[in-house]
Amino acid sequence: MYIKIHKSKDSVVTAICDEILIGKIFSDSERQLEITERFYKGEKKSEEEVEEIMKNATNLNLVGEKTINIALKLEILTKDTIITINKVPHAQIFEI
Repeated sequence: MYIKIHKSKDSVVTAICDEILIGKIFSDSERQLEITERFYKGEKKSEEEVEEIMKNATNLNLVGEKTINIALKLEILTKDTIITINKVPHAQIFEI
């Protein structure tokens, strides 16, 4: 999986994506999801490393079955917060 951390003045967003999805575009009748290298392709991490990063992140942008399954296992998100675009699961979690 790839992890890229985006920092702005007000927040930090951690983007995590299954490796096989980088560079692909998925769409359905309502939405489009583009998995750009610029946004998602940062450092390649193991499942254990991804788990630790997810536990400590406040804002997450997650794409792909492996990535989503880790977040579900850690109870960071629930199935009803996941959207699927052309069979690709995607979820966003933001600190309120």
